[in-house]
Amino acid sequence: MALPLLANVPGLAAPDELERLGDEIAALSAKVDVSLARLLRLIREFDDRRGWRNGFRSCADWLAWRVGLDQSAARERVRVARALAGLPRFAEALERGELSYAKVRALTRVATRETEARLLALGRTVTAAQAERIVRGWPPNGREADRAESRRRHAARALHVYTDERGMVVIQGRLDPEGGAILLQALTAAQDALHRRKPRRGPLSLISPAEPNPVQQRADALVMMAESALHHEVDPGTPAERYHVIIQVDASGESTLGDGTHVSAETSERLSCDASRTWIRYDEHGVPVEMGRKTRTIPPALRRALLHRDQVCRFPGCERRFVQAHHIRHWAHGGPTVLSNLVLLCRYHHRAVHEEGCQITPHENGVLTFHRPDGQAVLEAP
Repeated sequence: MALPLLANVPGLAAPDELERLGDEIAALSAKVDVSLARLLRLIREFDDRRGWRNGFRSCADWLAWRVGLDQSAARERVRVARALAGLPRFAEALERGELSYAKVRALTRVATRETEARLLALGRTVTAAQAERIVRGWPPNGREADRAESRRRHAARALHVYTDERGMVVIQGRLDPEGGAILLQALTAAQDALHRRKPRRGPLSLISPAEPNPVQQRADALVMMAESALHHEVDPGTPAERYHVIIQVDASGESTLGDGTHVSAETSERLSCDASRTWIRYDEHGVPVEMGRKTRTIPPALRRALLHRDQVCRFPGCERRFVQAHHIRHWAHGGPTVLSNLVLLCRYHHRAVHEEGCQITPHENGVLTFHRPDGQAVLEAP
């Protein structure tokens, strides 16, 4: 018995109609990629002009907040946008709809000016999944150094740390290529999370009083790396016990660290927001004569409840997991250490609230409104 043709089966389209439908899907997909190419150009321009420096730590954070992307997708959009600035052939292929965004996203992870033409030719002949496999197996640039030279470099590694006459901690050292690569990669990742790698001149941020220069950005990134290490593998203790910074406050309100370095009252309040406290009594000559028992600002049970409630930084669009507890009304000004007066903030936004003029307004049912220094509210979702 002969089987019926598809065209004669009720509910099924004719082959030519399906062909037209497939062509329309492909054409519309190409138009989506063309629109994505324009979107990436706009993201790169917005990033270069630091339009996200109105309370957000990076362009990816702003993009996740403003557009509604998840963090990983936002970071990938920004990465691809930056990469296409140095890969004009890839950018043109995406703008013409010749190469899909999925392929461009994969190949730009390894493409350079020298390999761009070769990878572009491959991209036109492979699927997105095959492009991902090509990237995973792409040989690294450069050649291995001579083994003897490698041993000499490794033996020459050193790190010197000392405090100068101004109280600044000075770091000098050298690493072998492997260790240096790890450090540079970590610095780049941390710096990308904190600041744009190559800032350009523009209006001052509403949060930061001045734009950090590249060396200041690397210093901030190094501190972030140290903080991340303390939060993870190096010290598995509870967050409040990972840091032991001594702050001395005299009767006039002047604050100094344990080594005598002066800090502002706002900084001392930030450091003591989420810390253990120990009182020390001095005699008239400044000699300590009595020390009290160490007490925790936030009891463990309350901290667990806070972590369970907030989980991440509460500043809109941030969602970082390296967090510190913040008293909305500081305990030094009569603020109670209760769940309704506490919120989790990352180090960047904790500093923004204490030292840079941001404000938090609590409402009923645990709703918080964050305000920039100019009083403008930052919406939870635009």
